[in-house]
Amino acid sequence: MMAAVLADWRTAPVSPQVRAMLGFLETLSLTPESIGPADLQPVREAGVSDQAVRDAIAICAAFSMIVRLADSFEFKLRTPVEMAKDAGFLLKFGYK
Repeated sequence: MMAAVLADWRTAPVSPQVRAMLGFLETLSLTPESIGPADLQPVREAGVSDQAVRDAIAICAAFSMIVRLADSFEFKLRTPVEMAKDAGFLLKFGYK
């Protein structure tokens, strides 16, 4: 499903709530200055709670900030071997 969402969230097999939230987050990410109360209408009509909207906005903001910092400081991507090692660590110890 993730591949379908990344290819085109508009046609991916996701719930109406997820599709509405992704549309809102796309607008928030690409043209934040254009966001207004009317942009939340489709999200609310899809049945997404205000708390879920706040959570999604917080996650979007955090990722946007991390990406900007990574670009500014020229963070290097980890190699596949390093990522596998990290994944093993997280599976063993979890996030704390």
